[in-house]
Amino acid sequence: MLTTWGAIGAEPYPSRPVRVVVPYPPGSSADVMGRIYARSLTEAFNRQFVADNRPGASGNIAAELVARAQPDGHTLLVLNTSVAANHLLQKTTPFNVERDFVVIGMLGIAPYLLVVNNTVAAKDVKSLIALAKAAPGKVIYASTGVGGGLHLTMELFKMQTGIDMLHVPYKGSSTTVPDMVGGRIDVMFGSAPSLLPHVRAGRIRALAITSARRSASAPEIPTASESGVPGFESATFGAFAAPAKTPADIVGILNTAIGKASESKEVSTALAHQGTDTSRMTPEQAKAYVLGQVAKWKKVIDSAGIRID
Repeated sequence: MLTTWGAIGAEPYPSRPVRVVVPYPPGSSADVMGRIYARSLTEAFNRQFVADNRPGASGNIAAELVARAQPDGHTLLVLNTSVAANHLLQKTTPFNVERDFVVIGMLGIAPYLLVVNNTVAAKDVKSLIALAKAAPGKVIYASTGVGGGLHLTMELFKMQTGIDMLHVPYKGSSTTVPDMVGGRIDVMFGSAPSLLPHVRAGRIRALAITSARRSASAPEIPTASESGVPGFESATFGAFAAPAKTPADIVGILNTAIGKASESKEVSTALAHQGTDTSRMTPEQAKAYVLGQVAKWKKVIDSAGIRID
């Protein structure tokens, strides 16, 4: 058990259960990641870290709730790529990531898989690009929503390869994956946990992974960069964030605990099953990473003219 002291008087931290606010429904990747760490931190502090799912408004409901919470370390947000980029996609948002939050530490980083259904002639990334160039706007790709990580990743792919495809946005992976397996979608990016079982069963084909290096869990799948799109890289991240004025010593206490959790076999193995790599960072490094991702996706959003108002 960790014995720690916060900045508010001589009160130990945490002094009561900690609320871990998740911007998506139970079972989502952000939810699973948040719960993995919540269990570990509950054991470390001997205080409950309780997941509180607040889906809706593209994550804005959860983010606004945390931004307005008392900055005492007892209300945390599972921050990810989509929530961090929301202000780029909407005319107004009830929060600003840089102004209203302190990024405590990184939970994990997860690349995507590029897959096609078995009726698509493309057997690799280069032949997919050739197929799309031969029939501009005819190849159908799906995402789990306009402005989400999968949509932005495909727009980045289109930009770097000079192709045009037809976007069909869905409301979640519960429908995109069955439609991909069923042949109603030509191509998509998606999470490894949702797609790898179908790839290995021969129901769909994986062309590439979007990490800088091949994944240890699927070393047979080449990276997009080595497959003909040099420098292509995309991933969704998960981080814990808190209201902006949270005391620095509480941020430090949490960062240390998150780092120790990420290096434990239990957490790293659980995340690996979700296609996620741990990435221990200081609060400063985590903030720089998040803001770097926001800057990266701003270029894509502006170039593609993506808006969700």
